[in-house]
Amino acid sequence: MMNNMFSMFDPTSTFIGFKMNWLSMLIVMILLQMNYWVFLSQYMKLFLNLMIMIYKEMKQMISPSPIIFFLSLMMVIFINNLFGLLPYIFTSTSHIMLTLSMALMLWLTFNMYGWFKKTSDMFIHLVPMSTPNLLIPFMVLIESVSNIIRPITLSVRLMANMTAGHIMILLISSSCVNLSFKYSFIIIFIQISLMFLELAVAMIQAYVFTTLSSLYYNEIN
Repeated sequence: MMNNMFSMFDPTSTFIGFKMNWLSMLIVMILLQMNYWVFLSQYMKLFLNLMIMIYKEMKQMISPSPIIFFLSLMMVIFINNLFGLLPYIFTSTSHIMLTLSMALMLWLTFNMYGWFKKTSDMFIHLVPMSTPNLLIPFMVLIESVSNIIRPITLSVRLMANMTAGHIMILLISSSCVNLSFKYSFIIIFIQISLMFLELAVAMIQAYVFTTLSSLYYNEIN
């Protein structure tokens, strides 16, 4: 039971040694029409409005120069979360390999830049203001551990939230096998409600991942 439940998150379809399920990350490039890129289509208007809304939220937290990077990161995560809700499409953001890779890339980039370019500021962050001298060694240890586990918390948060919703939908749908039509209709209604909830989770988790990443970036500036 548990093996079958989690097998939906295992990219096992292979072709010449390549995991074909990862091609789901490119599905948006295939499905979007050409006028999304060439003309001001409805797709473009939707994403432009979404980008403007997110930009207004983030411009207070980070400087304008790297904001396009964080906006792009958020859209990549959101699109993968969204398309993972469609049938027979592998949810790449539910796999620790993808989420940990993104989190490690951001963490290494920010820390390498901070320690090489702004070493004194990085040391200052290890000791909060007004810390008693007796507690300074403990605060340095706590802040160092907190910094080290950041890529783990970022990646596990995104993976766990995307995995949990899919597992709930799978468990509820498996209960329809031996139920009457009346109870099956109730289960279907619950599943539809969960799908709407998962749409919100897909957006919220992309926003949370990007916001936390931007906050970590702010610490070195």
